[in-house]
Amino acid sequence: MALNEHYLQDDLHPIDIVEHIAEHHEWDFDRIHDDQIAMAVEGQWRTYSITLAWSDYDQTLRLICTFEMEPPADRLPALYECMNATNDQCWAGAFTYWDDHKLMVYRYGLVLAGGQSASAEQIDTMINAAVLSAERFYPAFQLVVWGNRPTQEALQVAIAEAYGRA
Repeated sequence: MALNEHYLQDDLHPIDIVEHIAEHHEWDFDRIHDDQIAMAVEGQWRTYSITLAWSDYDQTLRLICTFEMEPPADRLPALYECMNATNDQCWAGAFTYWDDHKLMVYRYGLVLAGGQSASAEQIDTMINAAVLSAERFYPAFQLVVWGNRPTQEALQVAIAEAYGRA
């Protein structure tokens, strides 16, 4: 059954749709709150922690995809340079690094202003795009931080290699 066939109403809560998607893909998930869900999605390089949260205030479905990364302090400038170059290649979403938590983070917000609703396919695509971006650029981040490679060389690996799946 296609993801959207399950939903014939337009007024479903976005997190209800995410829960259905997680069940459909057999991902481990935890419905933290009515407006928030966390899940684990296995990739080729890592298991990614993905949290989606709905904000009624600004009518936005926020996605945060994280994975652990503990670069040495002296490699942080190189990591930031690589992230900036990476973000130039990301059409939707962006990477950041949360030093306090030692997490690499991919963030995306889907604005549904004016009473719009998201389809299951749209949300599934959003989750898959996050995992694919993390999978694609993970090797570049590793090469810059641990291999002391220049950003442009590391990004060539991310562009040239076939990368994982969600």
